[in-house]
Amino acid sequence: MSPSIQSKLPAAGTTIFTVMSSLAVEHKAINLGQGFPDFPMNDQLTELVSRSMKDGNNQYVHMCGLPALRESIAAKCNRLYNAGINPDSDITITPGGTYALYTAFTAILQPGDEVILFEPAYDSYIPNITINGGVPVPISLNATDYSINWDEVKAKINSKTRAIIINSPHNPTGAVLSQHDIEQLKSVVACTNIIIISDEVYEHLIFDDKPHLSMLKYPELRERSFVCFSFGKTYHCTGWKMGYCIAPEAMMREFRKVHQFNCFTCNSPVQYALAEFLKDEEHYLQLGKQIQQKRDYFAEQMKQTRFTPIPSFGSYFQLYSYKNYSGEPEFDFAVRLTKEAGVATIPVSSFYMKPENNQVIRFCFAKKESTLEEAINRLVKFG
Repeated sequence: MSPSIQSKLPAAGTTIFTVMSSLAVEHKAINLGQGFPDFPMNDQLTELVSRSMKDGNNQYVHMCGLPALRESIAAKCNRLYNAGINPDSDITITPGGTYALYTAFTAILQPGDEVILFEPAYDSYIPNITINGGVPVPISLNATDYSINWDEVKAKINSKTRAIIINSPHNPTGAVLSQHDIEQLKSVVACTNIIIISDEVYEHLIFDDKPHLSMLKYPELRERSFVCFSFGKTYHCTGWKMGYCIAPEAMMREFRKVHQFNCFTCNSPVQYALAEFLKDEEHYLQLGKQIQQKRDYFAEQMKQTRFTPIPSFGSYFQLYSYKNYSGEPEFDFAVRLTKEAGVATIPVSSFYMKPENNQVIRFCFAKKESTLEEAINRLVKFG
């Protein structure tokens, strides 16, 4: 008889990204669902990785990450946010931003601890909380502009609240935190034991000259934050699965206890290459303008369709309402769009604990112009 397993994630199925990407392949659809670029990454960075491998940098590096890479990250964060980051005690290199988030939750959560999150939310948050014995406490963002209702946050905080997870620029909506949000967050966590887990993987993909308001910038928030980042999103190498987490020394010590028994260390040649590549700040400082051009091109071409845009100020994504086409549920519409128009998207209802139907889908515009043009040609013919 085969052994049975009591699932730790009984409600979890296959992620919506896998479902829609598989559907895209099946129907030869253009995949504007999952957030990965289809344009080449920087040749200099790939050459640095190749050279690093040929130079013999192929064995384990330090458990916390290559010291030279942590020093480059600290220099960058101290320059951008005046953060006072210590590369030895405050930074750990991770296999991707999602891993960093999971490890932070695992380091802090005890059974019954509550975590406030904002929906629509990146789909790893709730499983990360649940598998660690925590209790997700979802709060819906305002439906018009996806801003945070801070009065509801204050009402949901109690003695069991262990953490609040923040995501800016926000996936899936493209919303970004304002200075008002920062002041409200400071007020909410002051004189509490609440930890902030800040998902800042789209740190440099921010548009319209808006500043990125990192938790690292504010001492009273930084002292209680795990801040998670992704090289994959910054340098268009999502398949490398490289990221990092920054936290105060005492918090990072607990993070590293989990990390050392999980992956232990990350891809060595890539770390050597990134340590060198990070020294040229123009590669990340110009990123927002480069991706904004794609957002603007996509938005201009989408005017040919009957989709209604919802503003995006960051990330790879823009939401569009399809109310002018249909009143059907979001998943059903996204499937039909894939099959009939040959364009795959992501239904935003999939980013809620209890799916809502606001008739909104998410498009990824981090693609070549030729890809976007062909997708829009298909959408124009649809419906």
